Amino acid sequence: MSDQALWLLLAAGVAAVAVAVVVRRRRPGRTARPRPGEIWWADVPYADGTGSKVRPCLVLRRRWRGAVVLKITSQDKSRRRDHLPIPTRAWDRHAKRDSWVNLGEPVMVRWGAFERAAGTCDSALWRRVTAAPTHR
Repeated sequence: MSDQALWLLLAAGVAAVAVAVVVRRRRPGRTARPRPGEIWWADVPYADGTGSKVRPCLVLRRRWRGAVVLKITSQDKSRRRDHLPIPTRAWDRHAKRDSWVNLGEPVMVRWGAFERAAGTCDSALWRRVTAAPTHR
């Protein structure tokens, strides 16, 4: 095989990979990576490393391999100082009450564990979350 044929074959391979990447990113139903201030449903690992649970979470910051998030729970945490109430009905139409965002335990979630976007954190709550001493 000549050098010219090898170069053409290599160029065709690179072009095919580039097209596959673009098609995969633009596939219907596929969204962009989570951004700070967004609420997503994700497979969030347990703190003890024994498993995970699909749950809503608030994205704090993006990292190379994933995003740092705060877990959101529907359990009443009104007596705890490390939780803030978060309006839920705007991003979970099945919710019967508001939820609570856990300020005390940021968790790293890999990109592949994010399932779908749920909504955006309102600006007043986002300011309170980012002002918390553990999230500066």
